[in-house]
Amino acid sequence: MSHETKGVPASMTAVEVTRPGGPDVLVSVQRPVPAPADDEVLIRTHAAGVNGPDVFQRKGLYDPPPGASHIPGLEVAGEIVSVGRDVTRFAVGDMVCALVPGGGYAEYTVAHERSTLAVPDGLSMIEAAAMPETFLTVWLNLFQRGRFAAGESVLIHGGASGIGTAATMLAKAFGASKIITTVSSDVQRTASIALGADVAIDYRKEDFVKAVMEATDGRGVDVVVDIVAGDYVARNYAAAAMDGRIVQIGVIKGPAQALDLFPMLAKRLMHIGSTLRSRTHEEKAELIEDLKRSVWPHIRRGAVKPAIFQTFDLDDARGAHALMDSGLHIGKIVLTCR
Repeated sequence: MSHETKGVPASMTAVEVTRPGGPDVLVSVQRPVPAPADDEVLIRTHAAGVNGPDVFQRKGLYDPPPGASHIPGLEVAGEIVSVGRDVTRFAVGDMVCALVPGGGYAEYTVAHERSTLAVPDGLSMIEAAAMPETFLTVWLNLFQRGRFAAGESVLIHGGASGIGTAATMLAKAFGASKIITTVSSDVQRTASIALGADVAIDYRKEDFVKAVMEATDGRGVDVVVDIVAGDYVARNYAAAAMDGRIVQIGVIKGPAQALDLFPMLAKRLMHIGSTLRSRTHEEKAELIEDLKRSVWPHIRRGAVKPAIFQTFDLDDARGAHALMDSGLHIGKIVLTCR
């Protein structure tokens, strides 16, 4: 059956980055609806998550991987309206969420079938759209690469961000002995503690290294999840316990500053970095299966779900990015399609 017979129009509204810059460089345009390849599905987008990498792409600092759409957006939820001829896992009409290497800020999005998931029971489409990029990033970095285990302590920078709120909830669900976050306001501190943090440090008023040492009786934390970099790298080494792991998943403040590596040697630290976007479909599929086995039970019983802060219409992607840039959000910002 052809693409057009599924009620799919020839063109769609999408949001493009016209040049590197602030939120004003995001412009709504009309583009042809993409056709799914043999191993892809076409999703009528109901909602799309907004993430840090989208901001870096808008600023001209993070190009899409080769072959990926230049339309921003790494996670979507919606209804499958067309499938490639080799697709076996999904059918037209299925409600899904998907991890995509680009193209999410659009009324229609193509996704590889192995990067597509049925919407977990108990989640709305908006919540489902806020999950793939964020939860997979946390699962990959905190649990798989950072080897976080029950009974360990964790420091989560950007505790009010999408990554930070997801990491807090998952660390709590998987038995952290102590969860410490950094936040930038009293409102964020209250929200972070409500999500499961034991201590939320306002980094503008307190030295987080000193606060971590006080909270851990001078031992430090077993794992640090950092989206900041810059001068935080050396301070993370100071806040880590012996045999601690620092997981670098962002570089908001840029290159490490005046970094003395001796503490890394003396404490036998591991400093690990990775991105999700550039991984192969096979790697992402394995990660998705592990997430479904491990995290879906917590979602089904309501212990874990994406924290949604605000939604914006697709046509107001600028407003969503202005909020991202402000740092005032707590949890996820999501675009919705009418």
